[in-house]
Amino acid sequence: MCGIAGFVDWTTQPQDKSILEKMTESLQHRGPNDIDYYFSPPVALGHTRLAVVDPMGGQQPMTRHRGESPVTLIYNGELYNAPELRRELEALGHMFNTKNSDTEVVLLSYIEWGWWCVHRFNGIYALAIWDEGHQKLFMARDRLGVKPLFYTVKNNSLIFGSEIKSLLAHPLVKPVVKEEGLAELLLLGPSRTPGNTAFSDIKELRAGQILSFDKSKMRINTYWRLESHEHEDDLDSTVDNIRYLLEDTVSRQLSADVPVCTLLSGGLDSSGLSALAVKNKGSIETYSVDYADNHKHFQPSLFQPDSDAFYAQQAANYLNTSHRSIILDNTELADALLPSLYANDLPGMADIDSSLLLFSKEIKKKFVVALSGECADEVFGGYPWFHDTNTVLQNTFPWIRLVDEKLKYLNSDVINAIKPYEFIQTNYRNALEEVPQLSNETATQQRLRQIAYLSITRFMPTLLDRKDRMSMACGLEVRVPFSDHRLVEYVWNIPWDMKNCDGMAKGILRRALSDLLPKEIIYRRKSPYPKTYNPIYYNSVKNKLTDILNEPGSPLLKIINKKELQDKLENNDHVFSQPWFGQLMGDTQYLAFLYQLNEWMKDYQVIIS
Repeated sequence: MCGIAGFVDWTTQPQDKSILEKMTESLQHRGPNDIDYYFSPPVALGHTRLAVVDPMGGQQPMTRHRGESPVTLIYNGELYNAPELRRELEALGHMFNTKNSDTEVVLLSYIEWGWWCVHRFNGIYALAIWDEGHQKLFMARDRLGVKPLFYTVKNNSLIFGSEIKSLLAHPLVKPVVKEEGLAELLLLGPSRTPGNTAFSDIKELRAGQILSFDKSKMRINTYWRLESHEHEDDLDSTVDNIRYLLEDTVSRQLSADVPVCTLLSGGLDSSGLSALAVKNKGSIETYSVDYADNHKHFQPSLFQPDSDAFYAQQAANYLNTSHRSIILDNTELADALLPSLYANDLPGMADIDSSLLLFSKEIKKKFVVALSGECADEVFGGYPWFHDTNTVLQNTFPWIRLVDEKLKYLNSDVINAIKPYEFIQTNYRNALEEVPQLSNETATQQRLRQIAYLSITRFMPTLLDRKDRMSMACGLEVRVPFSDHRLVEYVWNIPWDMKNCDGMAKGILRRALSDLLPKEIIYRRKSPYPKTYNPIYYNSVKNKLTDILNEPGSPLLKIINKKELQDKLENNDHVFSQPWFGQLMGDTQYLAFLYQLNEWMKDYQVIIS
């Protein structure tokens, strides 16, 4: 994986190369192995490299020629079907200069097929190609949006990068947040409206989109979206097809010229991937995460019925993996809230982020690539909101909770500005308009299809963003096999009674993996990414936020209802009656979110307008 940054500037003024260098250097964590530039006005391209495939031959920016005209690529991602495409391109007469670089496959695919090449890719990617002959910049993002790509257009210049910080390093881009951006942060929580960021000037190329930019205009088109049709396979065939797709994608994603491990929580998804990795490689190393003394403080609930430690070790023993449990210090966890904020460029999932950052740092000491189980619950319908009748019937995003309670902690001026209920409902209605429904479905089936679409296109990006930013902040590449677009397309149309066969959530996935794991793992209930229950963490966060409330110049004071929040802190009262976002983000996470929000406004010099 890598970091990419650059701009196209059609003005007659000579560009300052130092701007490109600043933008690219801000992404050095994404590519610690190399940094290089392509500078030929009107285009400036920068690349930082994390060498995973063909370390000696995959340097970027990479240039090949179409006739006499150079075509130059910068690329962040992995192409899992590169060997097949390479053979096809060779049969068409293309000559390769590298041993097995997927970067060169991407570049020659564009030269051979133009923008249509993205339809041939199986992988995760964000790429930018400067086509000198056509004086055009072409950009694309993978179908599920695993790899990020941000952009803005300013003064007839297109500016882009892998992370928001790279754009903010350009002098034309200012950290302006308007009412809509403030609403994104305060109401949608860590989730975002696709294509938007909190910053008014910065957009994100949506998953499955391409962008072209020339002197005449910028064009954005969607090349992939979910399509609904009748599922024709019977139960046994469906199980077989899921198993085939999983085996194939895990095999492809284990391919690397550097060490590969898997993340193993002891849940169905990570255990299944680890089992398939063992089947493919014979042996593998696995990692899980926990918190100091968490066993003393763990509190089972509807949302987190049990802890991972026992099941992770049980799965590791069964699969005979070399397993290591990373135990995180709770004070360090609180101190990592700031580094995780800077990795994300926005307030995020609080300690759910900071723990993954610390976890990734430990894994990176030995490994460069890891496989992880994200996306299975969105794709197969594993979250509680798929199975709770009251939640299914709610006319809003199922993971956005307690809006009334959240508003108590905001001041009236902010509430009037962001129009909370109108904002949420507008976003919700816009999302529902995208859903590709089937005409012959029952009302319940239609509703579950809606929730699945919302989960895949609105909630899943939150977890993919988190995984990308926290791991890449450490120079660790985390691959997510359950996001393989072939698997997502297939499972999307499986009827719900078949998805939940055997009377269990994700029953079809349990069947597909049933011969690989012990029954205790196969039938384990959904348990999300672990959080700390240790009061040391809560007290540390509480002290940080109390200091902010007592500092008259704190930016947060312009947004919150100070008295309401301060009363809760002083009395050690619960801020919320249940998680306010998803399944895990409760009182402590909200306090940590507010702490991050204050530091973000201060350190990023955010301009609220």
